[in-house]
Amino acid sequence: MKYHFELRKDKITKDGLIPIRLVVTHGKIRIRKNINAKTTVVDWNRENQLINNYKKCPFYDYYISCNKEITNITEKVDYIFKFFEYNEIVFSEQIFNERFDEDNTKISIDFFEAFQEFMDVSKSTKSEGTIKKYKTVRNFLNDFKSFTKYPLRFDTINTKFEEVFMLYCFDERETLNNYYGKLISIIKTFMQWSFDRQYHNCYEFKRLKRVEDEVEVIYLNIDELMELYNHKFDNKSKERARDFFCFASFTGLRHSDVYNLGNANIYEDHINLSLIKTKTNDHIVPLNDFANEILNKYKDTIYYPIPKIYSQKLNKKIQECCEDLEWFDDVNIVRYIGTKRIDKKFKKYLLITSHVARKTFITNSLILGMNERVLRNITNSKDEKSFRRYVKIEEVHKQREMNIWNNIK
Repeated sequence: MKYHFELRKDKITKDGLIPIRLVVTHGKIRIRKNINAKTTVVDWNRENQLINNYKKCPFYDYYISCNKEITNITEKVDYIFKFFEYNEIVFSEQIFNERFDEDNTKISIDFFEAFQEFMDVSKSTKSEGTIKKYKTVRNFLNDFKSFTKYPLRFDTINTKFEEVFMLYCFDERETLNNYYGKLISIIKTFMQWSFDRQYHNCYEFKRLKRVEDEVEVIYLNIDELMELYNHKFDNKSKERARDFFCFASFTGLRHSDVYNLGNANIYEDHINLSLIKTKTNDHIVPLNDFANEILNKYKDTIYYPIPKIYSQKLNKKIQECCEDLEWFDDVNIVRYIGTKRIDKKFKKYLLITSHVARKTFITNSLILGMNERVLRNITNSKDEKSFRRYVKIEEVHKQREMNIWNNIK
């Protein structure tokens, strides 16, 4: 890495002043930067890379500011070169320009400053919900650092970090295994992003392991769904919440997508929309008779195509609906904190939330015999591992159906 200043003799002014330009070279890379300084050919000291100045010079005061500008830029470039060397980063024009433009004189890359940049850059490609998760993880890591005094740097995200972090999560924070797995997943995503930007050249982060337990899939079976769908509620707000939930259960759409539906998205036999979470455009969801019936119910009303209900309010109202239906069966939920098993019992109506609607659609579609590839296309399901949980339920259902043969005497 080398640099020098040169005169742009093709840009000479009427006063004989020539603009000075910074030239940075590394291998075949050549970067040119115009700076806020000019000089005459006679006054330019090529060896010292400064302007010769004297009191009788007509540009005396101007040359003082020009030499100050050259000195500041020299210091900045030296800092940037040290930054590449200290962090063992391969020189690149993009990183040099970024450091040059942001007036950053830090030689080392701060872990949390990089994490903030990671979040800022992700805003253009990730959903608002994902950015919130990133922010939560950053805050979690801040708390971890404060409590354990562990030095969080790119080079310390290794096996030792995994041991200390796991101990903190399970013993101090009592973090469930699946949430711990999500923390590790986002940390690895950030570390890979930083690696791709050449902020570090450490590979040990790739060895971090996610701890993930298989969890219960809470859904409504066909009988429960139709009981909810056909029930006559004496409260209009409950009825609208039921219709919102059932519409999602008949289409597989997430709450955010149902909430943002507009007239322009509705066609005779399908919905065409842009999915909020995955940012998929022109996504087609066919409409079955039940979904169409709900849409027709709200035609020519202020609620068309579907009542807009915030997630928190929907959860509250749909649980009230399920309570009216007396869904009081106990459901056992098992979670793990490390190796410690946590068993909790809930009444089923308390477990019904907006997330259950999509699970209800996927599970019942498989049980009813929908082609798995088609179903994944309709629901835009990209996570193979998560989808297999629904397939497993379908296989259990098939086994129960096979027991019909056992009734033959």
